[in-house]
Amino acid sequence: MTMPNIKDINHVALHVENVTISKDFYKNIMLFEELPRPDFDFDGAWFRLGTTQELHLLGHRTLPVHSGSRSNHFALSTDCMDEWVEHLTKMGATFKPPKQRPDGVRQVFIIDPDGHNIELCEV
Repeated sequence: MTMPNIKDINHVALHVENVTISKDFYKNIMLFEELPRPDFDFDGAWFRLGTTQELHLLGHRTLPVHSGSRSNHFALSTDCMDEWVEHLTKMGATFKPPKQRPDGVRQVFIIDPDGHNIELCEV
């Protein structure tokens, strides 16, 4: 049986402890555009990632977050790392300084209020 191809990632979902605090982080630190969200029976928020992908925040996290540069994280491409580092510094964000991967790509890891790592790759 031949299956159709997967087209792309639709969304990434993260459990967060406080949706209000996380919404502020993703709007003002990560500069994500907030999207309309269906009227679910639980707290959350949706944001645009790139052109067609989304980030879905799910409220009321009760379990610990296990995230790091070498464990659970998601990565986003950027074409200007220096501007991001300047913005993150100005905003007082928690992030690891830029480093270069063995293939030459520069990367920065930003830590959200719950401890989720977000990688920015300059490609």
